[in-house]
Amino acid sequence: MNQDCLKLTTYFGERDRAGDGFLADALTDIYARHKLQTSLVMRGTEGFGIKHHLHTDRLLTLSEDLPLVSVAVDTRERIERALAEVQGLAFEGLVTLERARLLTGAVSTGSAGLPEASPEASPEAIKLTVYVGRHEQAGGRPGYEAVVDLLWRHGLTGATVLLGVDGTAHGVRQRARFFAANARVPVMIIAVGERDQVVGALRVLGEQLERPLVTLERVRVCKRDGRRLAEPPVLPDADASGQGIWQKLMVHTGEQARTADDQPLHHQLILALREAGAAGATSLRGIWGFQGTQAPRGDSFWQVRRQVPVLTVIVDTPQQIRRWYELVDQLTVTAGLVTSEVVPAFRSTGPGVVRGGLNLAQLG
Repeated sequence: MNQDCLKLTTYFGERDRAGDGFLADALTDIYARHKLQTSLVMRGTEGFGIKHHLHTDRLLTLSEDLPLVSVAVDTRERIERALAEVQGLAFEGLVTLERARLLTGAVSTGSAGLPEASPEASPEAIKLTVYVGRHEQAGGRPGYEAVVDLLWRHGLTGATVLLGVDGTAHGVRQRARFFAANARVPVMIIAVGERDQVVGALRVLGEQLERPLVTLERVRVCKRDGRRLAEPPVLPDADASGQGIWQKLMVHTGEQARTADDQPLHHQLILALREAGAAGATSLRGIWGFQGTQAPRGDSFWQVRRQVPVLTVIVDTPQQIRRWYELVDQLTVTAGLVTSEVVPAFRSTGPGVVRGGLNLAQLG
């Protein structure tokens, strides 16, 4: 089955509350009640929001209230029903809606549902996101490792595995617990590649996983390994009806990646964005992945230095995103994969401040 869907993403703090409980639980409760195809809550390692308070796991004094990111994916009708309840929760944070193509069940049908091919040498690419269980197996190895290896062998530009601590899979609540196998707690694999590469990977993916969930979105690759390939698309701030249009930058790096002055790249990026006045940014540490031709790797008990991927997300107006891209460009001199996407709905809520709204803009 393949169909148009919406991806609902919420950025907030782990200590944020909704009523008598934590916001993270309230969101996942809503997604479970609506039996959404997939959702997960991920714990960030560093970031700041509209209040510009820095939170990071690098320092004990700043490690309280680390950022959380909640993602839910299903058909437009189901997401809109869940969104009505989400909007009824009183909380401060960022909420976005994005359009995607959802594939479930037999995803080995090739290119069905993929956006049309771009002209030769175009920077436009496909973002492929695969949702699997944390301990789901494929060929006698962790499913996420098998998927990443498949994507690497098909020549995709990069992939990052992000671990969920709570969520739903095929409409059923799955939550990480201390004394449990947690086999079905969702893991999200975010990959970027050219259309033909994604088609080739999809033809094999359905043979490796029993019940994969996959989304497909169009992205623009702006930088790769320090090489500037394209600018973020120039977009208006609103559509013809006046609905706001927003933009997202995603910066894929490794935890050991460094800036020109030998500082941790993802950490310096968060600090520079905060100092420059960005509305917010969040870094998520992955557990496995690759960039370019480098073989997949990740956490290992025997490693002294962690070789895990890190994903940093920035969402703002198109005008501001152009500013933040110049800053990202200055820091990703030798490393990193930088992509840009259109965000048709965005709402940021802070103390006495609300930016944007959650009506979808029409992008032509």
